[in-house]
Amino acid sequence: MPGGAVSGRPEALNGGVDPALIERFSPPGTILHMLIETITPPDLEWQDEALCAQTGGDFFFPEPGSSVREAKRICGLCPIRSACLEFALDNDERFGVWGGLSEKERLAIRRTSR
Repeated sequence: MPGGAVSGRPEALNGGVDPALIERFSPPGTILHMLIETITPPDLEWQDEALCAQTGGDFFFPEPGSSVREAKRICGLCPIRSACLEFALDNDERFGVWGGLSEKERLAIRRTSR
């Protein structure tokens, strides 16, 4: 793509912003800094090591009323379970099993952390 953009979007919108430049030209607390933080995608490299990435999403996003037992068993063996749960809580993931916890369990954590 021309200019290093993906899908015609500027690099800044694709996470191509150098953190040092953000700090230099938009100090923390400024509107520009907050805007850049919201459009910079999170680091998702941890997902490459996730066991769920190797097993498929059916266990982790079951039909309503279905068991999440198998998903929780797989999560219990996963080396990056804590990173997954942290991501789900930070990004308010409302569906599926993340970090070994169901939607209801994550909601309970969010409610108690307020």
